[in-house]
Amino acid sequence: MNTIKMKTLAAAVGLCTASQAFAGYEFNLENGDQITFGGYIKADARYVDGDVKYQDYWRGNNPGFEDTSKFGMTVSETRFNTKYVHGDVTAFIEMDFYGGDGNEVATNSTNPRLRHAFVKYKGWMAGQYWSTFTPMAAWMDALDFGGPIVGEVFVRQPQIRYTVGGFKFAIENPETWGNDYLDAGGNGGGNNPATVDSDAKYPDLVAAYAFSGDWGEVQFSALYRTLEGDANEAGRRAIDESALAGNIGGKINIGRDDIRFQVNFGESGRYVGAGMVRDIVLDSNGQYEVEETTAFTVAYRHLWSDNWRSTAYYGYAETDTTDFERAHWGVNLIRQLTPALSVGVELGNFDISDGGDAENGDSNYFQLSAKFGI
Repeated sequence: MNTIKMKTLAAAVGLCTASQAFAGYEFNLENGDQITFGGYIKADARYVDGDVKYQDYWRGNNPGFEDTSKFGMTVSETRFNTKYVHGDVTAFIEMDFYGGDGNEVATNSTNPRLRHAFVKYKGWMAGQYWSTFTPMAAWMDALDFGGPIVGEVFVRQPQIRYTVGGFKFAIENPETWGNDYLDAGGNGGGNNPATVDSDAKYPDLVAAYAFSGDWGEVQFSALYRTLEGDANEAGRRAIDESALAGNIGGKINIGRDDIRFQVNFGESGRYVGAGMVRDIVLDSNGQYEVEETTAFTVAYRHLWSDNWRSTAYYGYAETDTTDFERAHWGVNLIRQLTPALSVGVELGNFDISDGGDAENGDSNYFQLSAKFGI
């Protein structure tokens, strides 16, 4: 007879951080297979005041500037997932609701958006998931979706990955971004009409090594890829160059508290900041140049008690050629009402500087959130 039970499930088959654990419903099937349904419901209420236009969460793009004093509510971060285990084979799929939006006149509808879809067999994984370049232990306990994305590796894409011990090697979907900015109204990866260049001749290559213990976890990652841009009639020459980038990130335990961090350097382009950095940009002569980025995040999480916790975080990124800068800080207080239900409050600031004579500005925000694991 098939059985069902509640089980604590680490998101994406044990690949995500402990702070993202949630309750799942596990069905034990007669043939020994297992299927688990999980996810969470999250409701956010947010007030933004300042010079930068309102966004449901801050990412690296520039949404534009205006005198802003706006309040909004959303449940788009809500997500559902399914895991199926058949012997050594595990399949996982997850969707959230940051897809194409309806309007707020009547229905406030949102469309599902694919986040993850992969199959895992022993050390092999094929499908869409967070890039192997991502130091996932560095993700912080933030209410603003993703925390300081401006300084984070933030890319989900198709890949083939092999893991052995602490080593991970992957070939991942290539893409050169260099013609236009992401639509300021988009979400850095949804249905926004970004113009991107043709896929490269070769896949992106990633190698990473993570080591862990009672003290925490640290990962070192390296990224190699080829970037391409076409010539035009105005005299712009084509580009076909290699790009290298690296990062170090992780979590260091301090008693019950912890410090989470990541440092990104090199020609990371679209991998960092979710809409901030193009892979190729134009230099002072109007010719293509591979952009370089330096970015980092740091957070301290403190447990006041078994049911109360806080995180203070900061993220920063800057580019070399375009002279873009982004900064985001936040501090929160979260109450765990039950093992599945938490509520919290967060306040912070998001700052944009695009260099030269470009307009600059910042906005403060205040957010209330409720999250229930299912």
